[in-house]
Amino acid sequence: MKICYIIGAGELPLLYIKKGGLVIAADGGIDRMGNITPDLVVGDFDSASFEPPKDAVILPVEKDVTDMKYAVDLGVEKGFDTFLLYGGTGGRPDHTFANYALLCELAERGKAGYLIGDGFIATAIKDGETEIMGKIGNTLSVFSAGDRAEGVTLSGLKYLLSNHTLTFNTPLGVSNSFTENTAKISVKKGTLLIIWEENVKDFIDNL
Repeated sequence: MKICYIIGAGELPLLYIKKGGLVIAADGGIDRMGNITPDLVVGDFDSASFEPPKDAVILPVEKDVTDMKYAVDLGVEKGFDTFLLYGGTGGRPDHTFANYALLCELAERGKAGYLIGDGFIATAIKDGETEIMGKIGNTLSVFSAGDRAEGVTLSGLKYLLSNHTLTFNTPLGVSNSFTENTAKISVKKGTLLIIWEENVKDFIDNL
């Protein structure tokens, strides 16, 4: 599997990249790369601590998309369908929320997106199903990312659902937990945002 890794300027407790993928530094994410050289650098660089490289894609400060969104679109154009977003949590809550929305957009485009946080991962699915590996007892939460998510079924978790409807303004799916090593989550109509406790390195190794 070829993965597009996008590194932003937010919270970054761990940066783990396997060989063979595309690495894009989004704006201030270039400060977080350590000894890793990105394949592409994009952004308006309003949060970077030094001048961007000469071959960087310079975006206007006033624009309709975030630097992370632009980087994702660039990865999609290059044919990638799995995205790992680092440095997209912590800091400003509006940017974190925007990245949750970006996961939902990826799901709507038929792509797989994963937002890497400090000890947790988030993803989204639309009109489909997924299996998520986890440690028994660890937390997993499921939310409707739109007004309604219909036909939601959960198994492998402490609190089960079968063909249930979740709504955006009712957080019924918060603070569930694994009772098996694999949780199965499906939705017939709508988009689900899924957030769970995870060892990031183990997760990426299993992709």
